[in-house]
Amino acid sequence: MAETISYQVEGEIDGVELRKYPAIRVATVASHPDEEAFRHLFAYISGENRTTERIAMTAPVISHEKIAMTAPVLSDETSMSFVMPQEYSMENLPEPLDPVVRLAEIPPRMMAVIRFRGTADPGSVSEMTERLLAVLEQHGIEAVGTPFLMRYNPPFIPGIFRKNEVGVEIRQ
Repeated sequence: MAETISYQVEGEIDGVELRKYPAIRVATVASHPDEEAFRHLFAYISGENRTTERIAMTAPVISHEKIAMTAPVLSDETSMSFVMPQEYSMENLPEPLDPVVRLAEIPPRMMAVIRFRGTADPGSVSEMTERLLAVLEQHGIEAVGTPFLMRYNPPFIPGIFRKNEVGVEIRQ
């Protein structure tokens, strides 16, 4: 089983978990279709880096996408990120050889997250994003940034067994 991001549940409202996440390091590819972005990132963790080090696959795979709906938060590009294992800091992460792979650290933050099972098709993701943002608005919680998709399973897992989440940073 892949390592997953640790978090602390701070509360729950109408099926939305409020979570406190630690700082995480990510490898990201922006402005590429999902399959192409995945290939670049997989090559990086498979040793296409300055030290030829293999990096363990973690979960979730995070996707930011343009959101085709009226919402208080919109993205201007698509991206996919692999979360790096917790033992890595920015100082000891191997440098990517591929110029489209960028490394970054995301600081600790509070998130609102809604979970769903099945395939993460655009309709399901849009529906869950709308539901998440509606719950936040109803409870006066301000979303910060762009909602994003977190996928926890490889594509060969049957849809009904897949775990997905839509999350967004919230103002504390």
